[in-house]
Amino acid sequence: MLYWLASYLTTLWGPFRLFSSHLMLLAAGTLAGGLVVWSFLPRLWNLLPTDRGKILAADKGMKSAGKPTGAGLLISLLVIPVLALFVPMGRWELGVVACLYLSMLSGYLDDRSSLPWGEFKKGLLDLMVALLAAYFLFKGQGTDVWLPFYKQTLHVPPALYILGAAALLWFTMNATNCSDGVDGLAGSLTLLSLFALAGLLYGVVGYRPVSDYLLIPHNPDGARWAILVASMAGSLAGYLWHNAEPSRVLMGDAGSRLLGMLVGVAVLVAGNPFLIVVVSPVVLVNGGTGLFKLILLRAFRRIGFDVRPPHMLTQDAAAKQSPLVKALHSIRFPLHDHCRKNMRWSNAQVLMRFVLIQSFLTPLLFVILVKIR
Repeated sequence: MLYWLASYLTTLWGPFRLFSSHLMLLAAGTLAGGLVVWSFLPRLWNLLPTDRGKILAADKGMKSAGKPTGAGLLISLLVIPVLALFVPMGRWELGVVACLYLSMLSGYLDDRSSLPWGEFKKGLLDLMVALLAAYFLFKGQGTDVWLPFYKQTLHVPPALYILGAAALLWFTMNATNCSDGVDGLAGSLTLLSLFALAGLLYGVVGYRPVSDYLLIPHNPDGARWAILVASMAGSLAGYLWHNAEPSRVLMGDAGSRLLGMLVGVAVLVAGNPFLIVVVSPVVLVNGGTGLFKLILLRAFRRIGFDVRPPHMLTQDAAAKQSPLVKALHSIRFPLHDHCRKNMRWSNAQVLMRFVLIQSFLTPLLFVILVKIR
């Protein structure tokens, strides 16, 4: 709103011209999002449902049980005025934002349900929202993509683009959701991803001299998307203030699904789907490998393998079990549970070490992705 009003407000007072600066809007949106959520979240979280604990977690979910959960609902509602003020959006961008809120709503309804939704139901709803968001991205951004190790821009057929984009969005939503389980972990890793993407969209993809130098297709709307991403990152930072261990409130599926989808959307706007590996390497390994394990075990069960955990089998049955199935069961997923249960890392160690790994990997992978073309 402020961007569109800047020309009129400038006639009243010259400094109002700053509202036409994307960098000013980015900084102000980030700060405003953080302050609004930091201030108002503690006053509202008593309205949220309470966590029932995650029985598969390393601590059996006892540390999270009873805490307010579903804070993603409050964060997304509190940040609406910030987005309305600072983010200039067209109709297709508004459609993508609406899909972000649909993913949040789906997660929140699951959070507050007395009986958790089944995996099929959640996965199908995620896929429907992802397909809709992919369609809006196609209409607003087109289907041109750039790839690592290849200088030319590729024009992808619309149907293939929508299906591929939806698959990426579905994966990022669920990988981020699987990474939630240690106070501050999913939020901190996603915060790093969002700030990296905001910087990329503003300073590289959205800035023609740099994009031309790096042979990256220029997106004239990149700076506007950067404001959206940075404003949401600011609101996430405001939430993390209250989510540091010992946390007082949990984002739940409502927050993790919205944030995961936002990361996927920003990657698609940047034009290179492989950027997801650059900005979220630890999230993908931590949560994505858990999804891969689940898919493999179910596939093995369908073709006749005994996929029960070895401790549930008799000695003879365990000896006959496939070595591959045993190997899958030897590692707990998501990996943060393996680090806590098997490697005896504390929650603080998991958080700090995962954040450090991603902080070092992201710039290294970005250089490899961009310069070797």
